[in-house]
Amino acid sequence: MSSTPYKPQSFKAPVASGGKLKLLAGLIENKVTGAMLGGTLLRNVGVMDIRATAATDAPWLLPPPPPDMPTELAVPIPPSDLESLPPLASLPHYPFETAADFVQAYRDGRLTPEQVAERVLKATDDSDQMIPPMRWLIAQKKEDVMQQAAASTRRYQEGTPLGPLDGVPVLVKDEFDQEGYPTTVGTRIHGQTPAEQDAFAVSRLRAAGAILIGKANMHEIGLGVTGLNPHHGSARNPYHPGHATGGSSSGSAAAVAGGLCPVSVGADGGGSIRIPAALCGIVGLKATYGRISERGVAPVCWSVAHLGPFGASVRDVALAYGLMAGPDPHDEHTYHQPSPRIDGLDRRDLSDLTLGVFDPWFTHADEEVVASCQQMCRKLEELGAKIIPVELPELELLRPVHMITIVSEMAASQMEHYQKHRTEYGLDVRINFKLASLLSVTDYIHAQRLRFRLCRHFHTVLKQVDAILTPTTACTAPPISEAAARTGESNLTKLEQIMRFTPVGNLTGLPAISFPAGYDSNGLPIGLHAIGRMWAEHTLLRLAAAAEPLVERKTPRVHFQLLG
Repeated sequence: MSSTPYKPQSFKAPVASGGKLKLLAGLIENKVTGAMLGGTLLRNVGVMDIRATAATDAPWLLPPPPPDMPTELAVPIPPSDLESLPPLASLPHYPFETAADFVQAYRDGRLTPEQVAERVLKATDDSDQMIPPMRWLIAQKKEDVMQQAAASTRRYQEGTPLGPLDGVPVLVKDEFDQEGYPTTVGTRIHGQTPAEQDAFAVSRLRAAGAILIGKANMHEIGLGVTGLNPHHGSARNPYHPGHATGGSSSGSAAAVAGGLCPVSVGADGGGSIRIPAALCGIVGLKATYGRISERGVAPVCWSVAHLGPFGASVRDVALAYGLMAGPDPHDEHTYHQPSPRIDGLDRRDLSDLTLGVFDPWFTHADEEVVASCQQMCRKLEELGAKIIPVELPELELLRPVHMITIVSEMAASQMEHYQKHRTEYGLDVRINFKLASLLSVTDYIHAQRLRFRLCRHFHTVLKQVDAILTPTTACTAPPISEAAARTGESNLTKLEQIMRFTPVGNLTGLPAISFPAGYDSNGLPIGLHAIGRMWAEHTLLRLAAAAEPLVERKTPRVHFQLLG
């Protein structure tokens, strides 16, 4: 047990949805009642504590660069390395179809990409005819999907496929530009005209032959972690449609778990890849800050914004990461990085890895979550990994520093639109923007000073260990009430539980991954979270690959088999 003081930051706050949420939004936007109510909410989330915390560091307005910053331009992963990735390990039960399964079906002549695309389109329609509708996608152009599939079919017929994602269905979060589709960012305001070209990451997937099947649903503006969306319908968890997917990359994760595609892409400002990956029972990787170009992605939270892939398997995540990672000549944040790697996925001997656990933090979660994650840690030790106790001071700063940072940046990104279209945003977003307006410039700068202190604590620990382990979320997927599905919800208590462990990766810029660790007594998935050293995504992927055969994966209640 660590001796570092840890102050659990769970707190109680009223839950509001439906009419109560509308009333709360009206009160907080009112000139008379807004300041008093907003002040109470800011106090609940720790802003007053931050104002009273002394800081000696200069502010860091972006994650601090590593001391060994490379001077040469990184080299993208060679296509041959992607082709030679080891196959999926033998698993006791594995209900998901992987990218390799699709490619093998095409090579064997059992199916064509066109036939698979037709099944994707039907499955999408079927999923939205269910009660409740799954709402994993918010836009899909059938003619465009079939044109991509026809081109892929021709390449296989001619013996010239483009690689291990050619003809594989891939879904794109509606925060990325995709040619021909509007980028709504989950709103009714944005995306009035279609994007003229793909975001950089999307262009890399398209160039590899992936069939881009549409745009994934998301929590509005990315300003939430449940996946509730009153404009496009709330995405539903394939393991239990009465429960949330997590967010903000809700549809991206749920569609993979539900079998619409083996790969999708998401964006992560505070856990928005890792949280839905955990709650939907799949793998999600948030790459190092600047590892994947943000060009063509909606600019909503500049200093904490990260990108990464979801996959049914670790191999699928590695494939997509390998295609997207590396320098973009038009994005200066990607210039200085070591060349990305995806080697070692078949090395199940972990005796060269040391993993850190800060026990008071690790165990600050629901009992079943802690039990599953501890059991996975024991299994990793059986593979040779050394798990040691570590000290992580001042974790009480984590939530309010991140909240001040991301809410301020998101509110700034929407300032012009908010003035013209305030009532067209969801009620929960309006409440968050009003809270942001009560923060000051000094709050933001002071938070960045404390952010640097948190960065230093984590970088110090990562000199001793290869990764730090926590649960991904402190609870499993929460239920969705009828009112919350219709209007959204304000539930700060649940939000804090869901986000307890993930924002540190965004404040520090460190890479992090969530991978399956088990299920609770209701069959809802549980994820284990690993935070790695800068640029060490390959270590996190290797760790997740070693863990993959250690969990018997359960088939979601809503699950499509595209290959038959």
